[in-house]
Amino acid sequence: MTREEGASVVAVMAAMALVVLDAGLVNVALPVIARALPAAPAHAILAVSVYQTALVIGLLPSAHIAERLGYKRVFLAGLGVFSAASILCGFAPTLELLVLARALQGLGGAGVMALGIALLRFALGSERMGRAIGWNALNVALCSAAGPIVGALILALAPWPWLFFAKLPLIAVALAASLALPPVPPDRGTIDYMGIVLHAAVAGLFLGAAGLATAGSGWAILPACLSAGFALVLIHREQMRDAPLWPIDLLAQRAFRISIIASVCCFVAQSVGVLALPFYLQLGLGYGPVGAGLVMTCWPLTVAVTSSVASLLAERFGSARLCVVGGVMLSAGLLLTALWPVAGSIVPLAMGASMSGLGFGLFQVPNNRTMLLSAPPERSGAAGGMQGSARLAGQTVGALVTGLLLAGAPAAVAPRIGLALGAIFAIAAALVSAAEISPPARASADGSNGNVSMGEIG
Repeated sequence: MTREEGASVVAVMAAMALVVLDAGLVNVALPVIARALPAAPAHAILAVSVYQTALVIGLLPSAHIAERLGYKRVFLAGLGVFSAASILCGFAPTLELLVLARALQGLGGAGVMALGIALLRFALGSERMGRAIGWNALNVALCSAAGPIVGALILALAPWPWLFFAKLPLIAVALAASLALPPVPPDRGTIDYMGIVLHAAVAGLFLGAAGLATAGSGWAILPACLSAGFALVLIHREQMRDAPLWPIDLLAQRAFRISIIASVCCFVAQSVGVLALPFYLQLGLGYGPVGAGLVMTCWPLTVAVTSSVASLLAERFGSARLCVVGGVMLSAGLLLTALWPVAGSIVPLAMGASMSGLGFGLFQVPNNRTMLLSAPPERSGAAGGMQGSARLAGQTVGALVTGLLLAGAPAAVAPRIGLALGAIFAIAAALVSAAEISPPARASADGSNGNVSMGEIG
C-alpha cells in the first residue's frame, strides 16, 4: 500500500469514526445536557433525533452533488461542516442553538457517510474494496461499542461541551489525511435542486410520521400519505434522468436491488434487537444497568471481531452464501434471547447477544460488498448513499416497531415479542440473499462455477 493509499484509508476511517462516535457520545449525555442548558428531557432528545434526521435527508443529495462537483470536494466540505458544527455544539448556550448545530453536524456527516467508501474504491481499486469494506465495518462496530463508554468517561472528568471538544485531535487527523484522497472527475451534469427538495420532503415527512406513530398519534397518517405522494412525484421525475438522485438505475440491477432489500430487513432486525434487549433485561428480568450493559456490550464486540474476517470469508465462499449464514445466525441469536428460560444466570442472554452480533457481522460486510461493487464506478457515490439510506430506513422501522410494542403491550412481554419479530426480519434478510446464490447449472463457459454472479462478487 502506497503512502497516498494509506493516508486515504486513514482519512475515511477517521471521518467515519467521528460520525459514528458522535451518536454514542451524545446519547449517554442527554440527561446531563438537559440539566445544564436547562431543558426538559423530552426536548433534549431533539439533539439526537435532529442529527439522525439530517443524516437521512443528506445522504442521497450528497452523493448526487458529488457526482456533479467531485467526490473529494464534497467529502471535504462535509467533513468541514461536521467539524465546524462540532465546535459550535460545544459553545451552544441554549438547547435551540445546540439542536441547530446538531442538524449541521448531520448534514456534514451525510457527506462523509455517502462518499467515504466510494473514495476508497478509487484510491485502492475495486479488487481491494472488499477488505476496505471489512475495515470500515470493524471501525464502525468498535466506535459504536466505544461511544457510550468514552462519553461516560468524558462526563466523569469534564463538563458536557468536552464531548465535542475532545474530538478535535481526531478531526485534525481526518482533515490532514483527506488531502491525499484521489480526485475523481465530476460528470459536469446539473444539480437537480427540485429533486433534492422533494427528497427532503419525503424523508422528513416519513420520519415525522414514524415519530407520531410511536407516540400513538393518529395524525401520523397525514405525513405518511404526504410522504408517499411526494415519493411518487420524485420517482416519476427521476425516471427521465440519466443519473437520478434516487438511484433507480441501480435498483434496476438485480444484485443491487436484492442487497438493498436484504439490508433493510437485517437492519430492522438489528434495531429491534438492540432496542428491545435492554428493556427485556431490566424490565422483564430485573437486571440492573450494569448487568444489562455487560450483555449489550457482547453484541458490538462480536460484530467487530466478525467484521475483521468476514471479507476474507466472502472471497472464499461467496457473498450471498455468507449473507444467508449471517441472517440465520442473527435470527437464532434473537430467538435464543427471547425464548431461553432464564433462571438467575445471565450467560444465556450474553450468548444470544453474541450470536446476534456474529450473525450481523457475517451479513453486513458481504452484503455491502455486493451492493457497492455491483454499481459502476461512476455511480459509487449513489451506491454509498443508498447503503446508508437502507441502514437508516431499517433502523427507523425497527425503532417504530419497538415503540409501538412498548406502547401497546405489557412492559415485561413487549420486548420478547420484539425480539421474535426481529428474528423474523433476519430470516427474511437471509431468504432474500439466498435468491442471489447461483446454482451450479449456471456455470459459465470459462469454467467458473456460478459463484461469480453479481450477488457473489468476490
